[in-house]
Amino acid sequence: MSNVPDNANEHCPGTESDQAGKTSSCQGCPNQKICASGATKAPDPAIAEIGVKLSTVKHKILVLSGKGGVGKSTFSAHLAHALASDSTKEVALLDVDICGPSIPRIMGLEGEQVHQSGSGWSPVYVDDNLAVMSIGFLLSSPDDAVIWRGPKKNGMIKQFLRDVDWGELDYLIVDTPPGTSDEHLSIVQYLSSTHVDGAVIITTPQEVSLQDVRKEIRFCQKVKLPIIGVVENMSGFVCPSCKNTSQIFPPTTGGAERMCADLDLPLLGKVPLDPRIARSCDEGKSFLSEVPDSPAAKVYLNIVQSIKDYCSNRVTEEQRSA
Repeated sequence: MSNVPDNANEHCPGTESDQAGKTSSCQGCPNQKICASGATKAPDPAIAEIGVKLSTVKHKILVLSGKGGVGKSTFSAHLAHALASDSTKEVALLDVDICGPSIPRIMGLEGEQVHQSGSGWSPVYVDDNLAVMSIGFLLSSPDDAVIWRGPKKNGMIKQFLRDVDWGELDYLIVDTPPGTSDEHLSIVQYLSSTHVDGAVIITTPQEVSLQDVRKEIRFCQKVKLPIIGVVENMSGFVCPSCKNTSQIFPPTTGGAERMCADLDLPLLGKVPLDPRIARSCDEGKSFLSEVPDSPAAKVYLNIVQSIKDYCSNRVTEEQRSA
């Protein structure tokens, strides 16, 4: 990843580029001398520091999608709730959507603040075994806009990984923004010295979503990030009265099922639309606790079990190869 300093010239090639400090756009830049020396190409020392910091985290799961509005944060929150329902497990949810942090609202933590301790930032706790960190806790108002360029967002993600006192965790879930850009490159780079179990890819059934999700899958393949599987959100609407299913977002090209078959990826499940999911998120409650017998809740729990099985199998495979 080629980082661009905040004070760089307009067409900066990036500090890690072979052209760093050598192009015409570098003329007059205050960083030109150090870039031309090659010193900026050295690995970021934070990568090793993060490796040490997260060595006590057993499983790390990224939640990704190339498309916005498909329910990544909703899924991340309910994955965290479901994993933390086992009181013997320690779970944390990290929100790296710097410009659109919705996790504080979904987790019922709006208005909470982060506190500094001798061992770093203390995350905010939903329950004794469920911790949350988001830039939303650092804003004076939920309506405040975060208007940052890439380098500043990257620096914030680095701080979240390196400076938060996560403690010993069984699961760290990372909720990401849509796309394949700064935040995604940063999180993959900064976690490169740790063991990442893989990514859960979120989509909706229609092609306008799938075409962006395919880009996210290519991103994972290029950066060698394992894919745990795909979740299709908003997969039909189950009427709470008659129980019939209607296709609100028709899978005109076969939906996630066809895409997974074409790309040889596991389809973890199809979560039906349920207005109570949105209401639970707005109220900061767990849909899985509020409506445990709903069709959507049952699909969620099956998906979570598949993710737990995947993580357990990876540990077993690594132990065999050790």
